[in-house]
Amino acid sequence: MKADIHPEYKDVVFQDISTGETFLTRSTIEKTSGETITLDGNEYPLVRIEVSSASHPFYTGKQTLVDTEGRVEKFKQKFGRRRA
Repeated sequence: MKADIHPEYKDVVFQDISTGETFLTRSTIEKTSGETITLDGNEYPLVRIEVSSASHPFYTGKQTLVDTEGRVEKFKQKFGRRRA
């Protein structure tokens, strides 16, 4: 392998801003806000994110189907059960 071509792989804390949930993981992210957070006596760079598995409707089970203008009904009428 070539030397000095890979980004630094370090511990980073991601924080979901809508729930406050924090995730300690490793990442090669370079741009952070400069903020840090202390977890278990260690200080880590903090990256705030808008959506994570703690707040995304698919993972929380709160996903809803929004049908605007009756598109599902139009589809069913046009391509509904066809007789073979």
